[in-house]
Amino acid sequence: MLINCSLYKDGIKQKNLTIDEISHWAGKQDHVLWAAFNNVDDVLLDKIQGIFKLNELAVEDTGQPVDFAEQNQIPRIVEYQNTIFIMANMLEYKNNQIEAGEMTLFVGSNYVLSFRKNSDHRFANVRDRCEREPDLLKLGPGYILYAILDEIVDRYFPLLNRIEDEMVMIEKEMFTKKDTKKLIEKLYQLKTQTTDLRHATMPLSEVLGKLHGGRVPAVCMNVQDYFNDIHNHLIRINKSIENFRDGITTSVQVSLALVTIEESETTKKLAAWAAIFGVCTTGVGIWGMNFKHMPELDWQYGYPLSLLIIFGAAYYVYRKFKKSGWL
Repeated sequence: MLINCSLYKDGIKQKNLTIDEISHWAGKQDHVLWAAFNNVDDVLLDKIQGIFKLNELAVEDTGQPVDFAEQNQIPRIVEYQNTIFIMANMLEYKNNQIEAGEMTLFVGSNYVLSFRKNSDHRFANVRDRCEREPDLLKLGPGYILYAILDEIVDRYFPLLNRIEDEMVMIEKEMFTKKDTKKLIEKLYQLKTQTTDLRHATMPLSEVLGKLHGGRVPAVCMNVQDYFNDIHNHLIRINKSIENFRDGITTSVQVSLALVTIEESETTKKLAAWAAIFGVCTTGVGIWGMNFKHMPELDWQYGYPLSLLIIFGAAYYVYRKFKKSGWL
């Protein structure tokens, strides 16, 4: 459905348009039309395609469900004659996982069309921000495109902060809790989240790289510095993601190493006690033999002396293991 459609001239808002008024103003080159849609149906999408003569393949991608696994759903930019087609992912944290939405943009010489899918993010603040800065808004569709992409990228930062907070908590738990399996499960979930975030930011960084420096679309010529600023933000985000992925891998290795150390400590204790009982068993085995000529068996103090020797030897071995840290 149509969320908002406004008409601008020289950076000043002229009026709001209904869906039926769009076709009348679509060809007015002295005005800029900015329309925002959310979860459009095929009927409305076909109507918009007819008005602005949008590329059929791009419109088909716009109407498809959001799916990270699909190759045609990754962020990208395509130029169709006088229209730029841009697809970007919008991510939000729900139910302890990252869910993906999508923003599809068609930018022409005098219009910007945004199609939002599967996302609760609203962009009213972006429109308000642009309307408060008419000197920038009069730069045209290129500046509107910048404002929308800037808002999408800015919303990646809270996800980074959340992942960082989770990492800090897990690192604290790593040396205090014994449930290593749950810790590794949490780390795996974090790695999945960083992968989802990376799938959105890496291709989008390539998109932004094509909007500043060198050959850029005509509508972006006078706002290249703004796109360069977003590109730098994405580079910083991608570096943070790589650092998180390395940190997660290291945390998993440390967790497994701690398990190995705990198992080694247990093995040491078992071996030490086995040696102590081995000494006792040796003494009992010697005096338990039924040989006829064993003088100490007939001696009055033979029994207490044998016990003293057995327990003395066991205590000696115990002290040795205790001193070495095995017990």
